[in-house]
Amino acid sequence: MFLYINKITKAFGHKAALQDVTIEIEQRNTLGLLGPNGAGKTTLIRSITGISLPDSGQISMNGASITEEDRRQIGYLPEERGLYPEMRIGEQLVYLAQLKGMSRREARRECDFWLERLTLSSRKESRTNELSKGMQQKIQFISAVIHKPRLLILDEPFSGLDPINAEIIKKEILRLKKEGTTIILSTHDMESVEELCDKVALINQSRIILDGTIHQVKDRYKRGEFLLKTRNTENTSVISDYFSILSVMTKGDFIEWRIEKKETKMDNNSFIKELMRHFQIISIEEQTPSMNDIFLLAVKNENSNNHE
Repeated sequence: MFLYINKITKAFGHKAALQDVTIEIEQRNTLGLLGPNGAGKTTLIRSITGISLPDSGQISMNGASITEEDRRQIGYLPEERGLYPEMRIGEQLVYLAQLKGMSRREARRECDFWLERLTLSSRKESRTNELSKGMQQKIQFISAVIHKPRLLILDEPFSGLDPINAEIIKKEILRLKKEGTTIILSTHDMESVEELCDKVALINQSRIILDGTIHQVKDRYKRGEFLLKTRNTENTSVISDYFSILSVMTKGDFIEWRIEKKETKMDNNSFIKELMRHFQIISIEEQTPSMNDIFLLAVKNENSNNHE
């Protein structure tokens, strides 16, 4: 286990920010850290980075309690921009890399590499306040990765980026992961979570209410809904015997059915065989909920339970 967060708790006065939060992250994996505003995500990130230590519990890296040396190997892109507005870009990136233990020579080399990679070489001598918000976000991303961190924490990394530049950053995240970096991605962009993350942990009101791989979580929230396309409408009773018909739509020479499985002992394979006796099937596809749907439903259910 690369990073193990074991039952950490943190309170500010009488308000609990984290309660018995436990998360496991394997090396080279990307964790989607999800939750509504104020749920405790930022407190958790600050606990990992050492900005604010937990009141109880333990955070370990590679089987041992996390140390200050370990934290030097963390790259952190906060949601709020933390760049020096009057400082020149190249000078600033080299300075920040040196704070993480890089030699000046190595920092300069990595600075040039990243500026070229993100098409910002011409801005090396510009000051931060001369750049657009999108360019500033790309510079802040570079500041988080320039020292080749083992653990990279990204808090809303696509903020201020147009679709083209967001795609560039996504490709860099995937490349870094492939090269061995472990990543925590905190975002409200659920499409990015589905694209980039191996597993998710959802925090609500200071507690973990949902965690697992993307596949496990989606499987947990499946409702037995299918999209069926057929070429004829005879013998529709066979569908209603085993499924609830949610909608039917004629599209040219085929029919599109949205159906939900009823409580039955018939498995999917047996049902498809039965359908094939009565229909010329074009396709049948089980519908899985999006991460956005799961996020909304999980938080809604948890909040309802807490108010009962």
